Amino acid sequence: MPQFPSPTKEELSALEPLDRLALHNIVLVATARQADDAFEALAACIVLGFDTESKPTFFRDQVSEGPHVVQLSTPHKAYVFQLFEARCREVVAALLESETIIKVGFGLAGDHQQIRRTLGVEPRNVLDLNVVFRKRGYAKEIGVRGAVAVLFNRRFLKSRKATTSNWANRHLTESQLVYAANDAWAALQVFEALGSPAA
Repeated sequence: MPQFPSPTKEELSALEPLDRLALHNIVLVATARQADDAFEALAACIVLGFDTESKPTFFRDQVSEGPHVVQLSTPHKAYVFQLFEARCREVVAALLESETIIKVGFGLAGDHQQIRRTLGVEPRNVLDLNVVFRKRGYAKEIGVRGAVAVLFNRRFLKSRKATTSNWANRHLTESQLVYAANDAWAALQVFEALGSPAA
């Protein structure tokens, strides 16, 4: 099988930005009522974009206490769950354990480990899109930026400031919400563009 290189930083920077999911299509889930509403919207879905965010660690061998945020996305709306409330944790655990919903994302091995520790569940029916691209000849982990460039010829915007922000804050900023939601949403866009690679 031929080996394809992932796009370089220079190639990525030359592309036009991908239109992102706007703030009015992002739902913050922080209360029991919000969690129940989100579960009703998500439980019947066949595929969801999936990602997590954790407060950064700053010392060698420091163990992350995350995930602090879990994102699940449909094609047109993303739900950003904070995990302070017990009901929020229960709903996220139920969705991640579901055998009937495919959860798609990038680089999910670390997320699984944290979820097992924090939520006490084993995520099921999860597809790491890096694995799909590797099977298609991309040697390195392509990540969401590379995948968006390859499939859509667009640059996926990721804020370095948001990446390293404190995801354990009870009050997430608008930039954090947009960043988190779009990581999950973009993964779902990639999955759909690949044409059901899980089959």
